[in-house]
Amino acid sequence: MKKIMTRFFILIGPLLLLCSCGGEVIPKPKGKLRLSYPTPKYIEVVSACPYTFEKNDFSKLRTARRNRRCWYNLEYNKLKATMYISYYEVRNNLDSLLRDAQNLTQEHVIKADGILQEPYVDSENKVYGMFYEVTGDAASQSQFYLTDSLKHFIVGSIYFNVKPNYDSILPAADYLRNDMRHLMETLRWKE
Repeated sequence: MKKIMTRFFILIGPLLLLCSCGGEVIPKPKGKLRLSYPTPKYIEVVSACPYTFEKNDFSKLRTARRNRRCWYNLEYNKLKATMYISYYEVRNNLDSLLRDAQNLTQEHVIKADGILQEPYVDSENKVYGMFYEVTGDAASQSQFYLTDSLKHFIVGSIYFNVKPNYDSILPAADYLRNDMRHLMETLRWKE
């Protein structure tokens, strides 16, 4: 019986191998995580502060714990992220405020793959500043500063409540980056 089985596998085995391979081998496409976020609905934030802006309704506006006047946190709980907004009055210190805002971004150079700077100018509303897009495993993916060059100065940055892993947080970082840009575009000084 053993001889019969051996002959069977010797004769039929190669035939089965030849017949079983048919057609072209097609590799499976790489899977991608699909994350979807709600379409932004913006509402105006009006307060006693000398500025207004629009925020995503998806975020929760909180007064910063430092008890600083006009400092806010926009919390995105589902994204595990917070946008920090800090306000300063300009009192012959615009140079130092600009330097501090730029240094805050440069602190991320160690972990960042790159930092893209985009000047922002809204001459009609007297809003001038810079938007920073940080790529790589840096702690903050987006930052900005805005000023009227005379009285007001605002700094904003986004931080995630998780260890930075650029590939994992990229969809959320893109979503928040768009919110930050919208905030910049809708910021108005009160007179």
